[in-house]
Amino acid sequence: MRLSGRGLKCVRGGRTIFAGLAVAVAAGEALAVTGVNGAGKSSLLRMIAGLLPLADGTLSLEDGGDTDLTLAEQTHYLGHRDALKPALTVRENLDFWRDFLGGEVNDAAAGLERVGLGHAAGLPAAFLSAGQRRRLSIARLITVRRPVWLLDEPTSALDSAGQTMIAGVMTEHLDRGGLILAATHGPLGISASELRIGGAS
Repeated sequence: MRLSGRGLKCVRGGRTIFAGLAVAVAAGEALAVTGVNGAGKSSLLRMIAGLLPLADGTLSLEDGGDTDLTLAEQTHYLGHRDALKPALTVRENLDFWRDFLGGEVNDAAAGLERVGLGHAAGLPAAFLSAGQRRRLSIARLITVRRPVWLLDEPTSALDSAGQTMIAGVMTEHLDRGGLILAATHGPLGISASELRIGGAS
């Protein structure tokens, strides 16, 4: 499996953020997308996830994946904001995403244990700390299996134990033949090639 982007152009608010960008990531590989604030790191991930339109260029998932599904339907997008319903419990939030996303599903309870939230399954999400909300979002990646992970500052709000945990989760995903694009300002804790957008900081 290989994710390929050629001649990618992003326009936001009438302004060209980047143009002529090429992206290539194969199964088992991680790509760290770096650059100054405003260079378009998050925009690139959102374009691949189908949340922003391509102004120009092509995106495709080649040599693998499900030909009956779009690229967006085969991706997990973990953004800056953790998409949670505060009134639902931790487990209810994860169950919602499992049912909504469908596809190949793993055990939700095991996913919560993997990210260190098994003890909080019955707690309303409104009571979670920022780091715990991030952990719950990571549990979604584990519970519903999709081959392409698009992670925007994945270690944000995580303590050192949480950063070690997500590095392990990402390594397991790559070992299963998944691929990762991660927008980041710091180390991911895993081996990754780098795509730098924009000029030097």
